[in-house]
Amino acid sequence: MVEGSMTQGAGQGPAARHTAAIPPFPGYAAPPPMPPYGQAAPPVQPPMEAPEGYTPTERDLPVIGRPAVPEDMPTVELTPIAEHHAHVPAPPPGPGPLFVVGDVHGYLDELRAALAAQGLIDANGSWCAGNTRLWFLGDFTDRGPDGVGVIDLVMRLSAEAAAAGGYCKALMGNHELLLIGAKRFADTPVNSGAGTASFQAAWLLNGGQRTDMERLEDHHLQWMSRLDAMAHEDGHLLVHSDTTAYLDFGDSIEDVNDAVTEALQRNDPDEVWDLFRKFTKRFAFRDEAGAMAARELLDTYGGGRLVHGHSPIPYLLGEVGTEEADDEERGTPVIDGPHLYADGLALAMDGGVTMAGKLLVVQLPLTG
Repeated sequence: MVEGSMTQGAGQGPAARHTAAIPPFPGYAAPPPMPPYGQAAPPVQPPMEAPEGYTPTERDLPVIGRPAVPEDMPTVELTPIAEHHAHVPAPPPGPGPLFVVGDVHGYLDELRAALAAQGLIDANGSWCAGNTRLWFLGDFTDRGPDGVGVIDLVMRLSAEAAAAGGYCKALMGNHELLLIGAKRFADTPVNSGAGTASFQAAWLLNGGQRTDMERLEDHHLQWMSRLDAMAHEDGHLLVHSDTTAYLDFGDSIEDVNDAVTEALQRNDPDEVWDLFRKFTKRFAFRDEAGAMAARELLDTYGGGRLVHGHSPIPYLLGEVGTEEADDEERGTPVIDGPHLYADGLALAMDGGVTMAGKLLVVQLPLTG
């Protein structure tokens, strides 16, 4: 090879030589150059036609165009979009089913089993119920072995249910008030109405577990302190205690909830004790005047049926005495489900898990 045989002269680069190697068809004339900026453009020339007998080559065809469809190309039937989506099940309209849970009192294993039996949590204890609504009626701690574990589970399920389009909420029970008072005020004397007392002593007397107190943290206290005292769902008035003492705090659900929250924020031991004392009252709907008392609450706060925990069903049925009775006096209650009473106006949900009863998780409204 002769040295320098691959060199190119000025203006003879690859692009220039490639362009020159493709001659235009006969009769082709290059368009006039564009005039300098500011001068009039030359008149538009009519489209140039190819000479007679000339067959256009591929390079003369338009660059952009829709190719012709071969006659033997098979056709594909497309499903209309509306018809396709008609086969996709639509999400259920409105809120999901409503469940309520009675008093738990630290029985974490029993709670997990009851929630799983209703299809609300999976084998790992995680929420699997979609847009279901779940209400706990209060009393998470005391008497049972793992009250703080119960609180942790309810708090976690609240977040998981909300992410799935449902919710898990809880009401304030008298044992939440007792635990808050024991943590905040300890042995500070309070006026109990029957002499001097303290939250610490009352908490221990009512089944307080020292392991719960050791594990209780600020976020547990903050969560409990913000719980509502009552709620209305699907015609049901949800409360913790079977008492008319709620009437002392306002004429609407919002007023009652605000009054309880504000009392806890003021952090006065006597005021918190008064809350605890009133929420501890029971049996307002059990006797002859029970239906009238239940109707008073329903007329004031709305709803067609009152749903509560607090008083174990065996007590309401008269099968045993009170929580202060000896084990021999209590016997072994057999509870299969909630107790409807007071002319059908009150539904009791505490199955007596602390006394060999059942931890109840029930869907409302009742179907049986």
